[in-house]
Amino acid sequence: MKRLGAGLGLLAIGAICAFLALGPGMVEGSMNKLSGHDIVVSDAARTLHARLAIADLHSDTLMWARDPLARATRGHVDLPRLEAGSVALQVFSSVTKTPQNQNYDANGSDTDNITALTIAQLQPPRTWTSLLERSLYHGERLRDAEARSEGRLRRILLPGDVRALLQDRAAGRQVTGALFSAEGLQSLEGRQDNLARLYNAGMRMAGLVHFFDNELAGSMHGIRKGGLTPLGRTVIREMERRGMIVDIAHCSHACVADILAMARRPVVSSHGGVQATCNVNRNLTDDEIRGVARTGGVIGIGYWDAAICSSDPRAIVRAMVHVRDLVGIDHVGLGSDFDGATTTPFDTSELAVITQLLMDADFSEEDIAKVMGGNVLRMLLGGLGPMPSPG
Repeated sequence: MKRLGAGLGLLAIGAICAFLALGPGMVEGSMNKLSGHDIVVSDAARTLHARLAIADLHSDTLMWARDPLARATRGHVDLPRLEAGSVALQVFSSVTKTPQNQNYDANGSDTDNITALTIAQLQPPRTWTSLLERSLYHGERLRDAEARSEGRLRRILLPGDVRALLQDRAAGRQVTGALFSAEGLQSLEGRQDNLARLYNAGMRMAGLVHFFDNELAGSMHGIRKGGLTPLGRTVIREMERRGMIVDIAHCSHACVADILAMARRPVVSSHGGVQATCNVNRNLTDDEIRGVARTGGVIGIGYWDAAICSSDPRAIVRAMVHVRDLVGIDHVGLGSDFDGATTTPFDTSELAVITQLLMDADFSEEDIAKVMGGNVLRMLLGGLGPMPSPG
C-alpha cells in the first residue's frame, strides 16, 4: 500500500508539473487564433508597406507566458513577427482582471480569470493577490525584454523617444518601439497615488475600465455603466499632467462623454470598431468619433469579428473608411487587439494585408501612411510628456 500511495503521489506531482509546463500554452493556443484570409498582397503593396512607419495601439502579449523576443508558434505578436510586419511601434497592454463568463453586455466585478492564469504561469506570488503587482510585473517583463533585445526593442517614454525611434529607423536600424499601457486602471486598487508607481514602471497610456465597472468609471460591459467617479476625474487630470494617453476603449457611453468633455490632450480609442459598420454596444457612435477627433486623438480599428462584425479583413477597412469620411483621415489608426483572446485573420507579420486593402480602396499613399501609423505617432508626439505649466 505504501508503494501504491507513493506511486500515486508521484503521478499527481507529474500531472501538476505537466499542467504547469503545458497548460498555459494550451490555454493561449485555444484563445488567440488565426482565421485566415484570401487577400493576395501585391509587390507594389509590399514595397509601400516596407517604407511605412507602422504603429498599433493595442496588444495583450504581456499577459501570456512566452518570451516576447522569440518567434512563437501561437498567438499574434512577438518581436520577430513585429519586424516581419515592419512595425515601428507596438503598444503593449497590461491585463490584470477579467470576469468569468465574460460577455459584452453585463459583467460583475466579483470574479476573476487572471488569478488562475498568474498561478498557472508561475508568476511571482505577489501577483497572485494584487492587481497593481500584476501591472508592475508586466512592466518588468517589458523592461527585461528591452534589456535582452540588443537594441532591437526600445521602450517609448517621452516624445524624444518617438523622434529618435523614427530617425533610427529612417537610417536603416532595426528597432521597434514598445509603449506600455493598461487595459483598465483597476490596477490602481482604488488609490490615486498608485498612478505614480505605474508611471515610474513605464506606463504611458491607460484605459480606465475593462469588462466591469471599477472605482474610476463605468464599463460598457458593466452592471451600472455609469460615468466617471470623482476618483476617475482626478486620475484623468493626473494622467494628462504627467503625459499619459487617456484611452476610452471599454468605457460606457456615459464614461466616454465625461472624458471627452474634460479632455485637454489627445484621447484615443485604442481598439474596437464603429457602430455605423458594426452595431454592437462596445463600438463608437458617430458623436463619440467626432468627440475623439476634436481632442486630436485617434480611433484604433480592431481586427477581430466582434469589433468589425466579420472575419473578413475587408471589414477592417470599411470601418476605417467610415471614420475617414466622418472626421477626416487624421483620426484613423490600427487597434488590433492581438493576443487579447481574439481570433484575427492574420498576425502582425502579415500587416501588409491592410496596406493592400487600403490601396484597393483607393487611399492615397499619404493617407495609407497616416492610417498605418503616422496618426498614432503624431498623437504620441503631442500627448506624451508633462503638460506645460500655465502662463
